[in-house]
Amino acid sequence: MSEVKTIDGLLEKMWADYIELNPQAQQIVNLFKERGETVVNDHIALRTFNHPKLCIDVVSRPFLEAGYEAKGEYTFEEKKLYAKHFEHPKEDMPKIFISELKLEDFSDELNKKVEELVKQVDEQTISRFDFTSLGRPWSVSSEEYEALRKESDYAAWVAAIGYRPNHFTVFVNKLDSFETLEELNQFLKEKGFKLNSSGGEIKGSKEVLLEQSSTLADSVEIEFSDKKVTIPSCYFEFAKRYEDESGKLYQGFVAKSADKIFESTSKTQ
Repeated sequence: MSEVKTIDGLLEKMWADYIELNPQAQQIVNLFKERGETVVNDHIALRTFNHPKLCIDVVSRPFLEAGYEAKGEYTFEEKKLYAKHFEHPKEDMPKIFISELKLEDFSDELNKKVEELVKQVDEQTISRFDFTSLGRPWSVSSEEYEALRKESDYAAWVAAIGYRPNHFTVFVNKLDSFETLEELNQFLKEKGFKLNSSGGEIKGSKEVLLEQSSTLADSVEIEFSDKKVTIPSCYFEFAKRYEDESGKLYQGFVAKSADKIFESTSKTQ
């Protein structure tokens, strides 16, 4: 597979890969377009481990090369995650949100499994500009997936799905026919889409300058080394941003809200 070497090419490739795993996202975009809407992407989220070979600093390289700059940092105590978001000087470019699992907070067994996965990935693959669109770079069994899931849904998701968007996000402020996120959520439910209700359908508030909601992850059949298993894949998020005291739209994220958004890929909902 030839390597994509431009940021626009990478973002397009990531979207194409993402809607294969999460066709509901394209269905929702089509429904918005039928209403005359132009859909703008607020941010793209990626997941990884804080292993030196594949940590945020490594995964973010192509975006930094393309002019993105590191902005906010976030810690998720409950999920044992750390994250950063990156912004491009061009306002129409989506933000990139990259989180990593804090391996030191998990068992020796989980660390050993992650080490075995990471060991399978060669540096040449990791250094590709389009690494974040290549999918799973290792072989993993359904048993290993289940063992990881007992400790962390997040770890199991990365092991099974790999390096590709966990979600894209509709920038609700740019939609004309929905005044509130409640209206948008109601529209989606009427169309048959299931929403993540963990912590309420809307996470955040005007007071924290950001409201978010999301669909529950689509299910996808994943080929493990021993058999095929249907698991949660990716979800579609919706973000409404509010102005801060200076009159500028808040561009960051709210850790307490994102913590519940992460559960869109949980099998327990």
